[in-house]
Amino acid sequence: MNGKKVLGMIFANIHEEALESLTNMRTMGSVPFCSRYRLIDFPLSNMVDSGITKIGVVTNANFNSLMDHVGTGKPWDLSRKNDGLFILPPYSINSATMWGNRIDAIYGNMGFLDQSNQEYVLMSDCYNVMNLDFEKLFEAHENSGAAVTIVGVKGKKPKDINSVLVFNKVDEDGKIIEACLDPETDEDVFYSCNIILIKKYLLQTLIATAHSKNEVSFQRSILMNCIKSEKAYAYDATDCFVGTIDSVQSYYDISMSLLDKENKNKLFDKERPIYTKERDDMPTLYGPNAKIENSLVADGCEIKGSVENCILYKGVKVEEGAVIKNSILMQDTVIGENSKINYIIADKNVNIKSGVELSGAENYPVSLSKDTRI
Repeated sequence: MNGKKVLGMIFANIHEEALESLTNMRTMGSVPFCSRYRLIDFPLSNMVDSGITKIGVVTNANFNSLMDHVGTGKPWDLSRKNDGLFILPPYSINSATMWGNRIDAIYGNMGFLDQSNQEYVLMSDCYNVMNLDFEKLFEAHENSGAAVTIVGVKGKKPKDINSVLVFNKVDEDGKIIEACLDPETDEDVFYSCNIILIKKYLLQTLIATAHSKNEVSFQRSILMNCIKSEKAYAYDATDCFVGTIDSVQSYYDISMSLLDKENKNKLFDKERPIYTKERDDMPTLYGPNAKIENSLVADGCEIKGSVENCILYKGVKVEEGAVIKNSILMQDTVIGENSKINYIIADKNVNIKSGVELSGAENYPVSLSKDTRI
């Protein structure tokens, strides 16, 4: 199997409740990450790097930012006459209401599946930050003879994500013997990343059946039934860098972990690049008294103060005498003179005036919504 036989589907709005302040005006997929990327860049790039040439992005609400970011798909080489990138509408068939669950979303886009020539469908959400070689997934799926292959990772179960599928028992070949949904445990488990490879006709059949019965849980109605019929296999992605974003705290922790060079190199593998929409800008300007330590700084910034253990996006301004520590400052944020900022996540266009002191904590970073003025 190769990527040309696989149709990609990315769900841009799933699990937005986990990030709240960062998703009030945007989809989960368009949340900024690591100074220049968006969360959707990771599944999109992974799919393109594995040879997939047709990808549908399933939207629901607040998708203007997402559409502006992905555009025609040119940064991912998906602006093409045949196949390419498709923004799929947020409405069900014969309905003016937005879809409410994954089954409705897929059923509402059956036409997209029908008109695609690919034999398989690879589905992914946007809440996992990872760089996975999908070609190895394709090979494992084909060799196992599985009907469904689910990518999983070993670690702590996400706490603020609904319907987490956990594999209790997997045999040496990867077949899932036993699984459950949302177990109460603080121990490490083998849990699903909601990246699923399945034959297209089987997906269509299962979705049509589930929709006709008004079933709403994709994990329970589709995946658990496949596991019971011994057709589901697990693919272990633990060796990759995997960051599961299930809260503002985990978003902060995963972002800051990339200040470690080893983690950063593991995620941004030169053999499998992560692509994004470029915003051409001037190089960052550093003032004579600027001090930068252990930070990621994008182009187009103006830094005249002190920055330590931070992630700065394009257009950030740090004025003279300002001290910024352990913080994430998104695009066009301005920090005034002599302000002191610590453990803060500032969304786009936040403006903190001169002399302000604002601090969260390592286990409780303060999140400032877009356009906040302090």
